[in-house]
Amino acid sequence: MLKLERLSGDKLNQYIPALARLRIQVFRDWPYLYDGDLAYEEKYLKTYIEAPDSVIVLAFDGDKVVGASTGIPLKHETDEVKAPFIDAGYDVDRIFYCGESVLLPEYRGQGAGVAFFEHREEHAQQVGGFDYSCFCGVQRPDNHPRRPADYVPLDNFWRKRGYEKYNDLNTTFSWKELDEDTESPKPMTFWMKKI
Repeated sequence: MLKLERLSGDKLNQYIPALARLRIQVFRDWPYLYDGDLAYEEKYLKTYIEAPDSVIVLAFDGDKVVGASTGIPLKHETDEVKAPFIDAGYDVDRIFYCGESVLLPEYRGQGAGVAFFEHREEHAQQVGGFDYSCFCGVQRPDNHPRRPADYVPLDNFWRKRGYEKYNDLNTTFSWKELDEDTESPKPMTFWMKKI
């Protein structure tokens, strides 16, 4: 039975190494194909510890962290995350950004994905001042050589959570993909809902 816990600030420091390993392991799979490194991950995760009003929801099996989901006020995110909203005329102070959800495969299908969204949205509502919750997903071609034959996109799951895909809100994130020697930009599209 999974136990979920919502944490912010310094309480998260003890979990950084486990979270970094978890992110690398989960994002190595399709559709991200991420060839990550621990030093970058630990630096990245510090943002969610140090930024005011951010949150990480942890999923535990006993004492072991098997999943995590991040959230942060959009105004504390990087320029590549904020720019599409600024360019489209949104007030980034009024948007809460759901960074990512990662969960080991053997724990999927037990409700953690739904709970991750609920916890982050509840956190945003408790902090207050947000009109929207958003996240983004990588865009991969259907004929990508690494796409698994049985892959089912998460679009319907996200729509059931009340999110709508905004095809005009796009950015790129760069990371080193499996089989790549260096980082390359990947197209990302945002999803959003009113909260």
